[in-house]
Amino acid sequence: MRPRCVELHRVLKKTGSFYYHCDWHASHYVKVMLDQIFGENQFQNEIIWKRTHAHGNIGRRFGVVNDSIFFYTRNTDYTWNQEYLAFADDYIERRFNYTDPDGRRWQSVTLRNPGKRPNLHYPYTASNGVTYMPHPNGWSCDLERMKQYDSEGRLHFPSKAGGQLRLKMYLDESPGPKLQNIWDDIPPINSQAAEALGYPTQKPLPLLERIIEASSNRNDIVLDAFCGCGTALVAAQKLKRQWIGIDISPTACRVMAMRLKKDCGLKEDEKLWAIGRGFIVRDLPKTEAELRKYPAFEFENWAVVALGGIPNKVQVGDLGIDGRIYPVSAILELRVKENVEMDFMDVWYPIQVKQTDKVGRPDIDAFETAIQRAKRKLGYFVGFDFTGDALFEIDRFRRETGCEIKPLTVREILDEEVLQR
Repeated sequence: MRPRCVELHRVLKKTGSFYYHCDWHASHYVKVMLDQIFGENQFQNEIIWKRTHAHGNIGRRFGVVNDSIFFYTRNTDYTWNQEYLAFADDYIERRFNYTDPDGRRWQSVTLRNPGKRPNLHYPYTASNGVTYMPHPNGWSCDLERMKQYDSEGRLHFPSKAGGQLRLKMYLDESPGPKLQNIWDDIPPINSQAAEALGYPTQKPLPLLERIIEASSNRNDIVLDAFCGCGTALVAAQKLKRQWIGIDISPTACRVMAMRLKKDCGLKEDEKLWAIGRGFIVRDLPKTEAELRKYPAFEFENWAVVALGGIPNKVQVGDLGIDGRIYPVSAILELRVKENVEMDFMDVWYPIQVKQTDKVGRPDIDAFETAIQRAKRKLGYFVGFDFTGDALFEIDRFRRETGCEIKPLTVREILDEEVLQR
């Protein structure tokens, strides 16, 4: 996760924004990681999205009904479009309690300036022939604007002598309350939802539309590097933004393509994509036959990246480890140090990759040595297949040492079985 976020920060436009959605299991670790990458001063909000209703069987604790969305920017000069919510019905009945003959609802608001403004302190003779004096702070507008309000019939004259002159604020011209950081008005996707695709982490379209509208303008580029079933792409397309979607899952890419065709009417076509009227899918994982022909180090990189890891920068002398997987809590600056205060965060898992037809017992023996040398309790071994002796040794190693090697075949990665482990 960290490498992707580092790269996203690198390519983020100066006026761009970054949103990260997670649940309560990882939110605290993610916040620390993002503060390190973007800087604490670029953290704008933690948005609380109520994504489910009350739980029944929660045990001896409070029910968790929300996820967090962390909002960061590249610097202080970022794109921002203020969004508003609709007024509640009871608020409208209570506050917009006047109605014009044409049926327009309005409320009466003060023309008093909140602070002292001597330059706005003038008597005003209205169209009804009455002269009104301002509050000691002054009016909230200058004389020219006051005359405009009067000519448009927007002044509310007091019914009693000595009353205050006020302004009509119409409901159909009021934007509503400003959107705050607690979002409880967007329901989650459930099995009965019209947009449900059966994708386990699918987000509702209004959620992505709200984020995209707030932090981008038409023709801006929206990048979703964890695209899933493509909701962000559909939202961006409907809001007339350009977009790029990335996902490690072949199934997710197929779902995205299907959805863009169905929901947006786009065609998967190179020529149409070149003129902004279609899309293309690039760099899907290869077939086993194609991967067998890859150069050894390129194959290693493919396997490590497919697992969400970081390939080694050096191609020789790797001591039996071709890559590493880091959880979000790992601090890269500290991972190679010893006896530091935060050693408990030095967590990573080694990956070994072999391009041979079958991984044998000697390959497993060598990886066991590498795991123990690195003082790790878990490692991943990727190959096209494993011999019976290799699998027997993996089981023996687990039983006798408590260390675990997870054997993963290329087919499992391509079929995404690895994502469900």
